[in-house]
Amino acid sequence: MRASGLNWQGLMEQLQQALPHCDVTDQSLAYFKYPKRTVTMNLPVHMDDGSVRVFKGYRTVHSTARGPSMGGMRLKAGLNAHECEVLAAIMTLKAAVADLPLGGAKGGVDVDPLTLSPHETEGLVRRYTSEIVELIGPRTDILAPDVGSDAQIMAWMMDTYNQNTDTTVNGVVVGKPLPLGGSYASKDARGRSAALVTTRVLKEAGRSLHRAPCAVYGFGDVGRKAAQTLAAEGAMVIAVSDQNGATFASGGLDLDALSQHREMFGSVGGFATDITVDELLELDVDVLMLAYDYGAINAGNAHAVRAKYLVEATNRAVLPEAERFLKERGVTVLPDLVASVGGAVVNYLEWVQDASNFFWTEEEIEAAIDERVDAAVDNVMAFMRTHDLDLRTAAYAVALNRLHNATVMRGVYP
Repeated sequence: MRASGLNWQGLMEQLQQALPHCDVTDQSLAYFKYPKRTVTMNLPVHMDDGSVRVFKGYRTVHSTARGPSMGGMRLKAGLNAHECEVLAAIMTLKAAVADLPLGGAKGGVDVDPLTLSPHETEGLVRRYTSEIVELIGPRTDILAPDVGSDAQIMAWMMDTYNQNTDTTVNGVVVGKPLPLGGSYASKDARGRSAALVTTRVLKEAGRSLHRAPCAVYGFGDVGRKAAQTLAAEGAMVIAVSDQNGATFASGGLDLDALSQHREMFGSVGGFATDITVDELLELDVDVLMLAYDYGAINAGNAHAVRAKYLVEATNRAVLPEAERFLKERGVTVLPDLVASVGGAVVNYLEWVQDASNFFWTEEEIEAAIDERVDAAVDNVMAFMRTHDLDLRTAAYAVALNRLHNATVMRGVYP
């Protein structure tokens, strides 16, 4: 599952399409075009064999116009500063679409986490956190889980921050375990929102998910929950993939049994009929849920896509050059700024709970997520209808208007 590269120019080109529909000045746009800061680190770590290995780390804060920055911590081979900057900008837009008082950030380490032992992973994560401890905090920059990281890594990062600052602060990270100030629905919100947004968009188009064939690219936490929610809405999930392969059943997959199979064998392969990941992306389905990483659909494979709806359950799953081609063919893309906004919402809610030391029940959290996701979708779709735009352009316009308002009111310092 190798993703194609990101491109800042592609993001700017898509933003340009939204500008005629925005109240954006050159001043506020200039703030968006340039990240607030990008930090590059060299991280020496003691390995289990006694050697010292130096890893490359990054942290980009894109914007703090609407509030503290928040964004993922990636452990991913090939990670670089440019990737962090593009994804941080997308997080700024996503927070604005959801009307959250936050800006965007992104960071991590260039490493394949599967090559590290748990002890080495902990050492690397703690070293990374120590290097940026003066730049992060619940009122400045909040770290979240992302590709290659999980609740345990967030716990190590929180503890390292507290040890370095001699404090007890939970809200410096989100996506933590529940006993450390984490939130219910943290792992499920993005997948659930992607499926529910899909239902809304199809309903708007006069279509139903009942018995609609769907495929899910990436059966991690996000893809699993998206698949389960699609199935609960009546869809027929006929194929899923993970990093080791893909499985297919024309009559629909038993998702509970598939989850048990993957837990037992470490892969979805061997559950039903094995297919390749490329074959999954080319299936003739109503909905193709993209839940792995950016660049799943790119210029190299867009011509083979037969799905009617592509859903970005992860950031930048459809690259701009592919989206232009797909739009000409009548394929609808549900953009990350709308489809995966549930992840940003639950992270915000966890941050709020940590700040107040008051925690809501699982039912209250799920209701709050659904309410905020619905509001975001309502705003974007209303803008889309009023200005006769596609979903992505409408989402960009809504976000840019909110960023413009915040930037103008704050002014330029000094």
